[in-house]
Amino acid sequence: QVQLVESGGGLVQAGGSLRLSCAASGRTFSNFAMSWFRQAPGKEREFVAAISWSGGNTRYADSVKGRFTISRDNAKNTVYLQMNSLKPEDTAVYYCAADRQPVLRITTTTVDYWGQGTQVTVSS
Repeated sequence: QVQLVESGGGLVQAGGSLRLSCAASGRTFSNFAMSWFRQAPGKEREFVAAISWSGGNTRYADSVKGRFTISRDNAKNTVYLQMNSLKPEDTAVYYCAADRQPVLRITTTTVDYWGQGTQVTVSS
């Protein structure tokens, strides 16, 4: 079992930045690829970014490429999502996830553990 707790969400103006953190506990953090998903009101949960257990491989949704950066610190059992140049369409609940699949195969159906989510609101 892995417990994931997100933090760092909030309200920001368009063009601003936020950094989300996800602290993991339980089973060995470095055994899992980690990812971020988001879900806007009335929409399905969608993939945002993923990082391999070593941090050597990353993958991003086209909508966030060049603006968001995922990273991890295995010594701190924490994964981060740095979000820059935020847009109103980035408004959503952001979820941290742990997955045994390779980065390229991660989808909402492969996730083994989910966090509870943190709200990000971008005002125009």
